[in-house]
Amino acid sequence: MSKRQLKLGANLSGVGNSISFWRHPDIPVNASVSIEYYKQQARKAEEGKFDLLFIADGLYINEKSNPHFLNRFEPITLLSTLAGATSHIGLVATLSTSYSEPFTVARQFASLDQISGGRAGWNVVTSPLEGSALNFGKGEHPDHSLRYEIAEEHLQVVRGLWDSWEDDAFVGDKEAGIFFDPSKLHALNHRGKHFSVQGPLNVARSSQGHPVIFQAGSSESGKNLAARSADAIYTAHETLEEAREFYRDVKARAAAHGRKPEELLIFPGIGPIVGRTEEEAERKYQEIAALVSIDQALNYLGRYFEHFDFSQYALDEPFPDIGDLGSNSFRSTTDKIKQQAREQGLTLREVALLASTPRTSFIGTPEKIADLIQEWFESEAADGFNIRTVVPNGLADFVDLVVPVLQERGLFRTAYEQTTLRGNLGLEIPSNRYALESVK
Repeated sequence: MSKRQLKLGANLSGVGNSISFWRHPDIPVNASVSIEYYKQQARKAEEGKFDLLFIADGLYINEKSNPHFLNRFEPITLLSTLAGATSHIGLVATLSTSYSEPFTVARQFASLDQISGGRAGWNVVTSPLEGSALNFGKGEHPDHSLRYEIAEEHLQVVRGLWDSWEDDAFVGDKEAGIFFDPSKLHALNHRGKHFSVQGPLNVARSSQGHPVIFQAGSSESGKNLAARSADAIYTAHETLEEAREFYRDVKARAAAHGRKPEELLIFPGIGPIVGRTEEEAERKYQEIAALVSIDQALNYLGRYFEHFDFSQYALDEPFPDIGDLGSNSFRSTTDKIKQQAREQGLTLREVALLASTPRTSFIGTPEKIADLIQEWFESEAADGFNIRTVVPNGLADFVDLVVPVLQERGLFRTAYEQTTLRGNLGLEIPSNRYALESVK
């Protein structure tokens, strides 16, 4: 067995991130609000010995939003239910630092961590869509750099609150009448630029110490946040060379902050399409692609650019020059779209269809997909992968057909090593800051 082991996450998204995925006859039209559907997917991922489930989220919709975004569960609520339907797999939820109070966030994730026996993770996001501000009465949507400044302090506060109780604080001595040791309870008393939080938190640390911190975003600000503060980072790349460069870059940034490479795990997102033959895999892709109209594709593309209306441009002319549009929303994604269109001379129609139904290189037989995963992993382009479902039964196909190949090659576990998410990811339990101070 290789000492370095591949990590896998399953991105569960109901009727999917595709604008037309819900139209396929094999997809329940209510999948995004069907707890039984989510339980089924979660159990399948756990059967495949995946490290974690991931639930993405957003705070703003309009009539052009993807069907899944229009009607879906709040992640913490959903994962609290899935904690009872599973026993080993990690539970990672997206939650915004721009529109959530640190005390509430700390309490929610600490509770999920306790409920699940140490399997919680927080995907820290700054909320890219400007419309989010309209739902929270906070005035204008903060600009990109300010959102990350807020996120840094927010995360600092949350981690401080998670240390409110030292691990041996709750004595529980019934005979002596001592429920807890007051000397092991600590108020944070944070006074910062964006937050003022006294504490302490009314939830103790779990068996993994802190929930695992994920970060999603590949802009300079996003990479810097991950390098300083995250345990893992979600990213997306078209090519192996792009992924390797990102991997080297972020690991070097982490090292500059005194961290070891293995303390920050990198998870590119992929949407594998598995067929027992190449022809079967191609047929699955074409079935989904055929469900997307050009109008729907333009709407999907527009979401990345602050719901910009691309229908005003000629479809078969070069992708229009839209300047800095998108720089205050999904910056890394919009930068990549504009760069790809410019370098490849793509038309608006081609860009829209590629964005709405991306054609992954991870398409083909189980052996081909396993080969690609192994190449990316062993080339240090990834520590693991976040598996998106882009065709019906995509997760089941991956678990049933690809995972056994990875296991046979010694790249992936055949049984869970630990009971916590940190344990299975090979991450250390963070020491309680107050316990460390008392030792000094």
